Order: sequence, then structure tokens, then C-alpha cells
Amino acid sequence: MATLWDDLDSLVNSPDSFTASSGERGTVKSKASFNAGDDVVALRKAIEGLGTTEKTLIDILTRRTSAQRQLICEGYLKATGRTLLEDLEGDTHGHFEDLLVALVTPPATYDSNEVTRAMTGAGTKDSILIEMFATRSNKQIAALSYAYLEENETKLIRDLRKKVSGDYAEALLLLAEGKRDEGTTVDKQKAQEDAKTLYNAGEKKWGTDESKFIDILCHRSIPQLRQTLVEYKNISGKTLQESIEGEMSGELEELLVAIVKCVKNVPAYLAECLHKSLKGCGTDEATLNRIMVSRSELDLQDIRVEFKKLYEFSLHSAIQSDTHGNYEKTLLKICGGDDD
Repeated sequence: MATLWDDLDSLVNSPDSFTASSGERGTVKSKASFNAGDDVVALRKAIEGLGTTEKTLIDILTRRTSAQRQLICEGYLKATGRTLLEDLEGDTHGHFEDLLVALVTPPATYDSNEVTRAMTGAGTKDSILIEMFATRSNKQIAALSYAYLEENETKLIRDLRKKVSGDYAEALLLLAEGKRDEGTTVDKQKAQEDAKTLYNAGEKKWGTDESKFIDILCHRSIPQLRQTLVEYKNISGKTLQESIEGEMSGELEELLVAIVKCVKNVPAYLAECLHKSLKGCGTDEATLNRIMVSRSELDLQDIRVEFKKLYEFSLHSAIQSDTHGNYEKTLLKICGGDDD
């Protein structure tokens, strides 16, 4: 398990998910002969007929991109005077319903809803906030923040500030501002300086200066941080992840480790999150739905590859053994193939 995160050799030149174009490594592709009107007719028939035809819902909603699904939603509202979302909520139930609702919700709105859910109720669901803000690009965070403002008439940053505290809050809020440097050129000397700063702030001193870790890990570009991870290992003989795990604890440790993992390999980090959501007692369906839907057009093919590498069985087979019924069928369609 450790070997994946310790290997820095090919890191600097490997592709990263933050700059990937939609569609390249996704499992859900744009339907070529797409006709929203035809889909609306089929969906109405499936929903309004005697008993819902789940197969039609699954086939259509998992084989259209999010943009195409939004056109279907518009057509459905025009044709029926009802939203497709409401009809799905009224006609399906349980995890299957949650997954279909996720599919017809615009990505930024869905992200916003998930962040809201993480902040609602007793205690903050920090693992959701950590996963989301560590894996989203500036552009995705900006869209999420806008959707949040539209929905709640208050700024996301303001609401987050009320829910989190300490160094963890400082780091999370920096990420939530979506202002990470997006430069693509790497300054090797700067990477060496940053690596030295991190080493001096952690391994080398008694007590840790968390602010240095937060500043560097939340501001620098992904290519720059990759070089910094290489330089850090040269200086300290340890990976930065090992140092963070040894020096810190709690949510701050979890967040900074997530950032480091995502700098290296977002799909591998999300494969770990999926594995966690599928193993042990009970499935964490909310996490499963969120990752499968939000990455389906971006890098789900890569997540599948990393999942197989990490656990020696496929994501497809993990879903099969952990879910059932129409929920399982829908997830497997989104997964888009078995790697066993």
C-alpha cells in the first residue's frame, strides 16, 4: 500500500486530474445521436406508465453526459410541467433514488448540496469536506461557491468559518477560496527552498510550525508541489506524507495528507476513498454516489486503474459484491466496465 505513495520517480511528468479535460478519461461519454425530445418521451413513458420502468431510467441517465441530462430536464419540464427531479423522487426510492437524483443535478449544485450536507446537523462531516476541497480544481470550486450562494443566499466561506476551527480551518478555507496557483512552469530552486522550509518547520525542529505547511500546500501549483515533494525527500530522506503523519494529528493531518496524495495522484486518492466506502460494515452510499457521479466524465477510468493496482480486484467487482438491485445496475453502468 505504501509503495504507491512513496514512489516519486515518475511524479513530475505524470498527468494530473486538475487540468484534465472533461471526457478524456471519463466512463460517461456524450451520446452521438442525442435527441432530448426522444429521451423525454421515453422517460415519461417509464415514469407515468403502470409501475416505473427502471431499466429505461438507468439506460438513459447513465448514457448521457451531465450537459445532455440538463437538456432532458428542460424538455421534461416543458412537456409535463413537472421537474424530472421531483418525478424521480416520487417514483423511485432509497439509494437508487439518491443516485438518479445525483445524475440529474448539475455538477456544481450537486457539489454545493454535498458541502451543505457535510455542514448540517451535529458535528461537521470533515471527511466529505476534505475529499471535496482536496480534489476539486479552482474552476470547480468557483462553480460550487456560486451554486452555494444561489441556493443559500450566503457565502460558502462565511458558513464554513462557523463550522471549523484552528489550523484545520485555516487550510480548508484557503482551499475553499479556490485560489491555488495555476502556473505550469516549475521553479526548481523555489521547490528546493520550499522543501527546506517544510523540513525546518517539521522534522528539524521541536514542535511543528503548521502555518508553513498550510501556506505552501494550499497555495503552490500542482506541478510546483510535485517538484517540492521530490526535493523534500532528497533533503529529509522521508516523504512529505510520512513527515505530516508523524508530526500532526486530527483533521489537519487528514487534510494535508489528502492534499499531498492529490498532488501526486487524484485518481489513486479517490480509489482509496471508494474502497473505504465499500468495505467494512455497511456501505457509505453517499460517498460512493458522489465519487462515481462527479468523476464519471473526468477520470473514472483512471480511478478504476488505480483501484485495481491498490487492491488487486476491480472496482466493478467491489460494487457487485457490496450493492444490489437497480442501485447496483446503475453504479455498474457508470463504472463502465470490469478490469478483472
